[in-house]
Amino acid sequence: MALDKATIEQLAEHLENAELNCTEVTKITNDYPEITWDEALDVQWEIRRRKEARGNKIVGLKMGLTSMAKMRQMGVETPCYGFLADYFSIPDGGEVKISELIHPKVEAEVAFVTKKELSGPGCHIGDVLSATDFIVPAVEIIDSRYKDFKFDLKSVIADNSSSSRFVTGGRMLPVEDLDLKTIGVVMEINGEVVELGAGAAILGHPAASVAMLANLLAERGEVIPAGTFIMAGAITPAIAVKAGDNVSVRYQDLGTVTMRFVD
Repeated sequence: MALDKATIEQLAEHLENAELNCTEVTKITNDYPEITWDEALDVQWEIRRRKEARGNKIVGLKMGLTSMAKMRQMGVETPCYGFLADYFSIPDGGEVKISELIHPKVEAEVAFVTKKELSGPGCHIGDVLSATDFIVPAVEIIDSRYKDFKFDLKSVIADNSSSSRFVTGGRMLPVEDLDLKTIGVVMEINGEVVELGAGAAILGHPAASVAMLANLLAERGEVIPAGTFIMAGAITPAIAVKAGDNVSVRYQDLGTVTMRFVD
């Protein structure tokens, strides 16, 4: 049975309250096992509407679960997307408050900033590269609202794809100055190397992730406007962090992004 508008709104309030109050909840498919992909997206877009109605700005988009390793890790079968609100942004070298999160994890990413609109269906890597203004390094701090960070695909889509915080820094470079497939990253926590990765971990090529985003948005009649900031997905597995951790991610040709986790 299809979910009505009131139920969509109720689920959006439930999940957003979990985010804002830093409380775990059980995945929504426990109570609504028949929820569809489109209805899960309806919940996400309602959360976005709620934030905008309160005066928050949407400052970008993100793709999630874009590597085979990450999909296996989380037990899902396809990537997903979410939005980035203004208060998610942390300055390079800044502090991330653990008290505002539930069970945060960090992952190294690259971000695209567009100079032309991208739209699907049929968007492909070439379209993305020609529409890209520049690339910047980014670290995403994901934080599922679901108990023990366990969920299925529809539940995570409704939960804004575990969006929480992000940090950008380093250098910005035009896309033609980078080999995005082979770009390497080194993640360190408290001076110890914890993960290595290369851009090809993101669906074989990071631009393929952005193309998929354009095609997914087209299913809802949406486009990626010029000037959009898009995090393409994780180059490295997600690593749990705690108060007192200092995280540094070095990117080939793009510099370093750092942050500190505090109580």
